Amino acid sequence: MTFNIGVGPNIRKSVYFDATVADGVSCFSVYNHMLIPSNFGNPQAEYDSLMTGVAMWDVAAQRQIEISGSDAAQLIQYLTTRDMSKTKIGQGRYVPICNHQGSLINDPVLLMLAADRFWLSIADSDIELWASAIAAERGLNVRVFEPDVSPLAIQGPLAEALAADLFGDWVKDLKYFGFAQTELQGVPLLLARSGWSKQGGFELYLQDGSRGIELWNIVKAAGAAYGIRPGAPNDVERLESGLVSYGADGRLQTNPCNPFEISLGKLVDFEKSDDFVGRAALLKIKAEGPKRRRVGFVISGPRILACQHSLDVQTTSGQTVGILSEFIYSQRFGKNIGVGMIATDVDSDASDLVVQMDGDARQISVARLPFDL
Repeated sequence: MTFNIGVGPNIRKSVYFDATVADGVSCFSVYNHMLIPSNFGNPQAEYDSLMTGVAMWDVAAQRQIEISGSDAAQLIQYLTTRDMSKTKIGQGRYVPICNHQGSLINDPVLLMLAADRFWLSIADSDIELWASAIAAERGLNVRVFEPDVSPLAIQGPLAEALAADLFGDWVKDLKYFGFAQTELQGVPLLLARSGWSKQGGFELYLQDGSRGIELWNIVKAAGAAYGIRPGAPNDVERLESGLVSYGADGRLQTNPCNPFEISLGKLVDFEKSDDFVGRAALLKIKAEGPKRRRVGFVISGPRILACQHSLDVQTTSGQTVGILSEFIYSQRFGKNIGVGMIATDVDSDASDLVVQMDGDARQISVARLPFDL
């Protein structure tokens, strides 16, 4: 059954939208109130490009929130659980953001552009509103806004060679999460060694939305020598690699979680001298011990051919002890795999776990992340 979804003024198009349509995008999702490509009609070929070559992704929906002004660093310290005081210009950091109850509300990558200027490259939630409200309530001298910035990702083992062709060999010296201001045939952008895969790559943060199609075509032309093809952030690879996904693994509205449950506890720095949102609640959670832990799952039965979401993990006696948040068949491992959370008192070798799928009870077992099956 096919459905159409009307695109109104509350859902924005990417600056690369027309280019992705021209290149055969088959499906969109909505992320940060924007359309983001889900696939281009051949998921297996897109996966293969990511794993063995290079793929290009429109990730403009990964919006940037700029925080600038004399109190910008102070606001950043208060927003995130990490100590950012030693972060350097040109350095990125993965920064969990919690609410006052200690629940995770976003897990952006922070980019420090200057001592008084930062970008938060956000997951799917309205952090601009949150940061603006916190800044106003604390009387901080900052400006919080969404700049004209639209990331384009190149990911895969050949991404570095492509980036070197485009920008020069200096890109090989960029450390992970490192970035530099540059341009490409006069198109202004920031180049970062980052991206939502474990296969390596770069993100091109375009700083002039009027040149989105131009940038897409420049990268596409240069990537032809490497067999580049368009794709989208890949759910199968992210599951195989154990990457955290705010929204899929946990979301405030549907599956609230704290950093200790979602394997981000090491990024909660109680030793930093500055207070931060959620500190008191997180101290209590740590003292009491988290009630759940993030794990991988292996699911029995026939191949699961399409990525699915949110099933209760139960014991054979019917007790709910966890959640299977996202799952699919992995060709790499030859098994149905997924990620989710399980109660901390459930043993990793428990043999009485099941999920109800299409009317059948499938046996499910716990696995470590990242998967090594």
